[in-house]
Amino acid sequence: MIPNPWDAGSARVLAALGFKALATTSSGYAFTLGRLDGRVNLSEGAAHIRTLVEATALPVSADLENGFGPDPEQVAEAISAAASAGAVGGSIEDYDPRGHLYPLPPATERVAAAAQAAHSLPHPFTFTARAENHIRGNPDLTDTIARLQAFEQAGADVLYAPGLQTTTEIRRVCAAVSKPVNVLALPHMTLAELIDAGAQRISVGGALAWAAVDALAAAAQRIQDRGDFSRLRSSPPLNEWFR
Repeated sequence: MIPNPWDAGSARVLAALGFKALATTSSGYAFTLGRLDGRVNLSEGAAHIRTLVEATALPVSADLENGFGPDPEQVAEAISAAASAGAVGGSIEDYDPRGHLYPLPPATERVAAAAQAAHSLPHPFTFTARAENHIRGNPDLTDTIARLQAFEQAGADVLYAPGLQTTTEIRRVCAAVSKPVNVLALPHMTLAELIDAGAQRISVGGALAWAAVDALAAAAQRIQDRGDFSRLRSSPPLNEWFR
């Protein structure tokens, strides 16, 4: 279980709660800058990684989006930048933020470049290749599996298809590859169900950030609409969490 903090404070809370590893969330971090997902550059992303790495003693994997560019060289640079910032893992998507999935051949070339960069580092770095079909308007499981199989052959250490909706889909993906599969948790699935379906790593993406933002908006809306302060809370046990 590898939850996704969006700033140093949330990272320290998750560490205090007993989690053993963390992963960044590109959407959650972009929110802290007042931006939508995909509107952060590599330099900003690397600085954010370093902030989370320095916040706790836990290993951090980085959400590197599409590698901050379409070319294999840019993807390799993103892996190197994440490692230099202290990350011990990172993921690359097969989706271009201009609005399309990369065709399989160039997508595989990008994965190969990322894998080579990751495995050339002087320390272990777990590289995750992402097939974005299911959250980019193309929920074609056959194509997703073909992509993940190609990414495995290209050198990815972990495979990830965010947006799988059922344990049947997860089972099919896990059965089709030999590398560990990361699964994005969804509210209607339990941890036990995900493990039984074959997931070996589970993350939550931006969902924890949105849970926090949702609570903020709900409390503020009650103040705005009704003058109702009942959803305000006193400080949580920060002295305990941050010691």
